[in-house]
Amino acid sequence: MPNPLTLDTDLDEIVENFSFLDDWEDRYGYLIELGKALRPLSEDAMSDKNKVQGCVSQVWLTSSRDDDGRLHFEGASDAHIVRGLVAITLSIFSGHKPDEIIARDERETFKAIGLEEHLTPQRANGLRSMVRRIKDIAREEIG
Repeated sequence: MPNPLTLDTDLDEIVENFSFLDDWEDRYGYLIELGKALRPLSEDAMSDKNKVQGCVSQVWLTSSRDDDGRLHFEGASDAHIVRGLVAITLSIFSGHKPDEIIARDERETFKAIGLEEHLTPQRANGLRSMVRRIKDIAREEIG
């Protein structure tokens, strides 16, 4: 299954790229670039069923499972910065098995990037809602 990110960068490279950017204006610019690299979701996928509750901006997440049991996520948002947050979140979790997704601590990545201290409370809540939704999907897959 193809990676839902059309980026040629993996999570480690994203974290490394953030480390080179001292100015938060530049970091926000990079975040927007990451969001622009997401494969667009179909209109059908942008349904109430796929909408993430708890986000101020509109965010949609879809999932699929490959033959190896790995979950792949796709997402979209109507806001540029939030779309970048979706891209980072997908790069953390997509392509892993459900038990790995549940065990994964996304806060390490967010801390390495410096996101937590630079997000508005509303965006931070939305980010937590996205992560919770992804982990809930993984739990459902385990049954």
